[in-house]
Amino acid sequence: MSDELEPLAPHEAVQMYLDSRRDDLAASTLQSQEYRLEAFIEWADEKEIENLNDLTGRDLYAYRVWRREGKGGKRAAIKPVTLRGQLATVKAFLRFAGEIEAVPKDLHDKVPLPTLDGAEDVSESTLEPERAEAIIDYLGRYEYASSNHIILLLLWRTGCRTGGLRALDLQDVDLEGDHPAVSGPAVRFVHRPETDTPLKNKERGNRWNRIGNHVAKVLADYIDGPRHDVTDEYDREPLLTTTNGRASASSVRATLYRVTRPCWRDAGCPHDKNPETCEYTELSKASQCPSARSPHDARSGRVTYYRQNDTPRRVVQDRLDASEDVLDKHYDRRSERQRAEQRTEHLPDL
Repeated sequence: MSDELEPLAPHEAVQMYLDSRRDDLAASTLQSQEYRLEAFIEWADEKEIENLNDLTGRDLYAYRVWRREGKGGKRAAIKPVTLRGQLATVKAFLRFAGEIEAVPKDLHDKVPLPTLDGAEDVSESTLEPERAEAIIDYLGRYEYASSNHIILLLLWRTGCRTGGLRALDLQDVDLEGDHPAVSGPAVRFVHRPETDTPLKNKERGNRWNRIGNHVAKVLADYIDGPRHDVTDEYDREPLLTTTNGRASASSVRATLYRVTRPCWRDAGCPHDKNPETCEYTELSKASQCPSARSPHDARSGRVTYYRQNDTPRRVVQDRLDASEDVLDKHYDRRSERQRAEQRTEHLPDL
């Protein structure tokens, strides 16, 4: 240990790092980094590392193996692309730790990031359009106008991000189509970082998204029924509420994990599990079910649906607030055969 370093516990350093990034990261990104660093703290506790000064390059390699194999066997192993994201956050954290003299300044360079090819850098997980519609139909029948119904319905029909969904206020919902900017029922996504609801692309993400008459009817019934009539800490009226105020990003993710498990709607288990004894039926472990899907998966499924139906790229870009390159790389889940067949349909000599 260098005499120039100042002793600092891992959990204290992580909190200092998160506080330092609070002004320049979106709330969802900060929350993601906090989640990733929780694993690092857990590992440090397990290895009895009480002072970051003692951390070495060999320790970082051991952490990579530990994280790759599933946090000491307590959770499922993770894919290379997920591991790279986890380690990239640790690298950024250690760069900060070097700046405040808790570790050697060059220690972050010793974080062993896995090398990925173009295919590995893309998640293949998605919520297939047919499956999304089946779940929405089920919710419409058995949990009509519930928060679960509204969350999946809006994520699927608008293709928005989790941050955009939870940022919606009652004033952002035009169920009659009276606003001059739209010609029918619509919802408006607005960047409001000063009151804790930023959009990923900031002001560039401000937009109206049309919704169909059916979605507008369900929204109206939710607002008049199950929605809690509360305000958030900034006296805003959120669309999605809990008894305590605005719904959190984690609650939106938890809803997706829960309702996308086939056993939740008695659709059978493709993994040969008995729902009576399966650990994934516990709400705290729903995300670990191989069939569970995230809000990001719903977004990628929506892009695939648009592309399958030949929706113009520019329309998809504007509606989902994403660049063409990002849509192609991270969201379009059409198979090579589907893409080839769609191209063929537009070729007059074939």
